[in-house]
Amino acid sequence: MNLLKSDISKFLLKVLAIYIVWYVVYELWLLPNGTIDEPLSKNIASVSAGILSFFGENVFLYDRVIGISGVPGIEIVDGCNGIAAIGLFLGFIYAYPGAWLPRIFFSIFGITVIYLINVVRIVTLAWVQSYWPQGFNFMHDYSTAAIFYIIIFFLWMIWVNYGESFESSAGQPPLIKSVAS
Repeated sequence: MNLLKSDISKFLLKVLAIYIVWYVVYELWLLPNGTIDEPLSKNIASVSAGILSFFGENVFLYDRVIGISGVPGIEIVDGCNGIAAIGLFLGFIYAYPGAWLPRIFFSIFGITVIYLINVVRIVTLAWVQSYWPQGFNFMHDYSTAAIFYIIIFFLWMIWVNYGESFESSAGQPPLIKSVAS
């Protein structure tokens, strides 16, 4: 039982350390610099506009602002482009024990999933803004954030349960499977 507590403690400490490093690097360097956020936000706006146009909407796009003609647009600001969610996801994946090559491939897969979910989120918010404006604030503030956390949790559970078999040097099964047994 002490080993189990030790494994969980190690995992949580790694998650915390990765999160702190990510937070410092992102908040103090990448975010103010705009190196990642601005191009990503513009890309998400552009892809979302393309999807809305594909579905027959008359769309406008200006820089990071996207909307359906006749209603106010939505701006994809730095906090809404999914980078924070990606950082959280990577923290969980890299804190969990395992081989590096499968972890890198799964990280790329997870980042892609989070990106696509964010595009779907922006398209949905544009539709809500146009066809159900009274629901926009709720959708933006609560439901879309919850979706990110649920997706990140499911991605992490996929990694834990279906990633490479993680045998520690002591022959212990993976952390989550140890907890479940």
